Amino acid sequence: MRKKQVLLLKVGVVVWICILCVLFIHKPTTPSSSQKSQDLSNQLDKLEDELNGQSEFYNGLLDKLRIIQQHEESNNGDADGSLHQEGPVLPVLLIACNRESAVRRSLDLLLKYRPSQERFPIIVSQDCGHRPTREAIESYGDKVTLIQQPDLSEIEVPLKEKKFKGYFLISRHYKWALNQIFQKFNYEVVIIVEDDLDVAPDFFEYFLATYPILRADPTLWCVSAWNDNGKPELVDVKNGTNLLYRTDFFPGLGWMMTKDLWKELGPKWPRSYWDDWVRAPEQRADRACIRPEVSRTRTFGKKGVSNGLFYEKHLKQIHLSNIYTPFTKLNLTYLIKDQYDLAFQRSVQASQVVSIGDVKAGRLNKSISYRLIYHTKDNFKKITKSLGLMDDFRAGVPRTGYKGVITFFHRGLRLHLSPGNNWNGYNPSWS
Repeated sequence: MRKKQVLLLKVGVVVWICILCVLFIHKPTTPSSSQKSQDLSNQLDKLEDELNGQSEFYNGLLDKLRIIQQHEESNNGDADGSLHQEGPVLPVLLIACNRESAVRRSLDLLLKYRPSQERFPIIVSQDCGHRPTREAIESYGDKVTLIQQPDLSEIEVPLKEKKFKGYFLISRHYKWALNQIFQKFNYEVVIIVEDDLDVAPDFFEYFLATYPILRADPTLWCVSAWNDNGKPELVDVKNGTNLLYRTDFFPGLGWMMTKDLWKELGPKWPRSYWDDWVRAPEQRADRACIRPEVSRTRTFGKKGVSNGLFYEKHLKQIHLSNIYTPFTKLNLTYLIKDQYDLAFQRSVQASQVVSIGDVKAGRLNKSISYRLIYHTKDNFKKITKSLGLMDDFRAGVPRTGYKGVITFFHRGLRLHLSPGNNWNGYNPSWS
């Protein structure tokens, strides 16, 4: 079906070009050279107007064609679902330190679901110099590649931040490991996971399918497998496993970035708190990430640098998809900004405005979508806490938010928590 679509698009573009050529070379018979010149000038003016009017449409058409072609090239599956060896190489970088059992759990699942070692090489980067963890990684033999952070020296930490020393060590490790991926191994892209993540059966399929979209759309800067509001009561577990969204909030927790982005961020990489740093407006630069309705990762890392922050209340409850979705068989071009924004804004504006009381009463029609309006930070927090959503901000951006809107599922209802119509951007003071 997709090949026919590509062929029809190509034929359409070629036919249009032929028509333009005929219009350009056609010369009507006229009695004088001056009249011929005037007619030709009129034709050229008309042609220019038509081209100006059609340029945006055909540029979009050609962009879509290129993306579909890239998608087709990356979709090298056999009828039985197995992968050919051709196509993009998407390495997985697993960040590890001293949690031996966690590393084993993470690697076991990654290897269980990995469809191809050649297309998805796994590089484990270990910090800390913890021998049992190193031996655990080495026990997987040539199924994975082990690299070890050479700088195990004490790191300088401001006195008032001594208890956050771990964040400084992690940031240093990330910078070294990503330099290895993009400079030593010379990969063009990487999927980053930490040693406390479970992955879904279609984890690799998800990133393989979204990779062409990430490459094609400069307004995207990452793809994440994580939904911060991914509790089972807040997502459509039954029918929403194929739904993907754009988000202004950097989700992390199993995410993909390109070498081009690292060239931008690497030279100014922070000494600590790297995840909050990338969420700052200076780094995000009005770009978005792709995230799923139903998470393709789940953290089991209650013990770690963050000391279980949010773990019991939120992270532990995130639903990990157990349904395999053949994303590479789907047309994901709707995630391209121009197409997505138009459909997204129409959907939000067309949704019926209701109150939190209406939602909780359980009497709303489940066949349509609804909109809850917030105007202030306190108003936002009151609604999110009432519904069990994450209520915090980073640089003024709420978790999973896109253009200020949080889209979620609740008691069978599709809901948009949306700012008022006078919203003019994120307020960094909201935190």
